[in-house]
Amino acid sequence: MSRRAPRPFSIAIEDLRGRLEPAGGLAGVQSTWRAAAGEAIAAAAQPVSLRGGVLTLECESSVWAQEIQMMGDELAERLRQAVPDAGVQKIRCVARAG
Repeated sequence: MSRRAPRPFSIAIEDLRGRLEPAGGLAGVQSTWRAAAGEAIAAAAQPVSLRGGVLTLECESSVWAQEIQMMGDELAERLRQAVPDAGVQKIRCVARAG
């Protein structure tokens, strides 16, 4: 009786992560958000929904919401390059409540 060698732990974790990650465009955007947006923007805003090609970002303040909104076309293009299947066409920014 032959015994298979155990799989490396990193492969098992990657497999599990892939099965647990929600399917769809938002999940793809969220997983590449920091790389596509950059550290400063990623620290100040998080993608919270993607509907009809409109990605909504929840920003830590109204100032950040305005700044990121002005960069919307450029940011949407970066996301289209990083996650073409997500279908991001526009960026909508909202300030975090409270």
